[in-house]
This record gives sequence, structure tokens and C-alpha cells, in this order.
Amino acid sequence: MPDVTHILSQIESGDPSAAEQLLPLVYQELRELAAAKIAHEKPGHTLQATALVHEAYLRLVDAEKAQHWNSRGHFFGAAAEAMRRILVDRARRKKREKHGGDLHRVAWENLQVGVDAPPDQLLQLDECLTELAASDAQTAELVKLHCFAGLSIEQAAEQLSISARTAYRDWAYARAWLLSRLKQAESSGAEE
Repeated sequence: MPDVTHILSQIESGDPSAAEQLLPLVYQELRELAAAKIAHEKPGHTLQATALVHEAYLRLVDAEKAQHWNSRGHFFGAAAEAMRRILVDRARRKKREKHGGDLHRVAWENLQVGVDAPPDQLLQLDECLTELAASDAQTAELVKLHCFAGLSIEQAAEQLSISARTAYRDWAYARAWLLSRLKQAESSGAEE
């Protein structure tokens, strides 16, 4: 079994097959390193350890950039740095307004909807559902059946004669849409 340091020197000298030999040898260690990095991220991030490993690995063995690693430790240090840069770049991108940087995540579970919601929230929800019904009547009906009639998504799908898969897709859309509208209503109410 070839030594990692030997394979790293083969990559450095331009051997294209060496990168393929390296990944199986270092993958598990890189995965553990990525999992440790992601464990320190805020809740709600969407990058998985596997994706982080793959992106970092591609940066490390890029054939167009001549890289020199003195040892296995040097390679893993470079891998850690590549992962850090990927996470920082991702965080910067998420903070941009174009990527929703001015929006704040609100958990659907924290939002009371349905018959036991506070009166003002119930009125806002009704306004939002009326607006949703104008553009997507089926989705609005699904929300009513689920939130107000207490039906499960599957039961609501059956009532609407649609597939459960379509109902779940519509429910995901409706939740995001309603949260956005309710958040807008809440922020405009705070400005008045």
C-alpha cells in the first residue's frame, strides 16, 4: 500500500493517477476533519461534511495549480485551511442581500397557526391565505385543511385528489411563502 507522502510527491510531479490513489487513503480522515469544522457552525447551515470534503479535495489536487506538500501533516493542514476558506466564502455569500442576508430564519414550529393562534396572528394568516388563494388555490386549500381542519398532509392530499408527494411539495412551498408574508407583515407593523 503506497504511502500518502509518496502519492503527494507523485501528484506534485504531475502524475494524473496519483490523485485517484490518494482519495481512498485520506477520505475518512478528511471527513472527520470536515465534521469537526461543521460542528462549530451555527444551526441551520446546509453544507454537509461530505460536500465540504469533496470541495476541499478538488481544491487541493487541482492539477493546474502546482502545490507542494512536505508531509502528510502538511497536506492535512492545507486541507483544514481549504475547508476554512470554503466555510468563510459560504458565510460571506449568505450574508449578501442577494442570498437573503437581510432575512432571519424563523422556525415554523415557533409560529402558531390554526385555531389556537393569537387573534392578530390569525387575522394576518387569513389575509395571507386569501392572497395565496388568488395565485394558488390548491395550495391555499391544503393549508386550510392541514392547519384549520387538523388533517395530516396525506389526508389533505386525499381530500384534494392529489398525490401525497404533490401535497408535501405544496406544503413546503406554502410554509415558506406564509412565513415570508407573515414576517413582512410583522416588520411593516413594527415600523408604523
